[in-house]
Amino acid sequence: MKYALSQRFFFEAAHTLRRQVDAEPSRRIHGHTYLAEVTLSATPDPESGMVVDLGHLRREIETVRERLDHRFLDEVDGIGPATLENLCTYLWRAFEAIYGTTLAAIEVRREASGDACRLTR
Repeated sequence: MKYALSQRFFFEAAHTLRRQVDAEPSRRIHGHTYLAEVTLSATPDPESGMVVDLGHLRREIETVRERLDHRFLDEVDGIGPATLENLCTYLWRAFEAIYGTTLAAIEVRREASGDACRLTR
């Protein structure tokens, strides 16, 4: 049997965005509270009984979170325009490099506005 194991984390960040709707406010520097979720899926290891050690996952999340938290996302290499889609892709690449095909999904939400993006394998 395969199990899906998820861990969530928050980060605060600012960015600008060029868009057609609400163009002027989006071009100004503004910030959001983001909620991201990393989901891993696999058959548990027979010895440990775990898909992944949650302590290891939390440590890796903290390493990635530090690159985003209280940052100006326009200046973070590898994101491009700071859309939810690009944030999902950025996080996918970071965690896929660590967990490979065990990575099943990345979700990024802006709870205050109800916006979300989910990237799955």
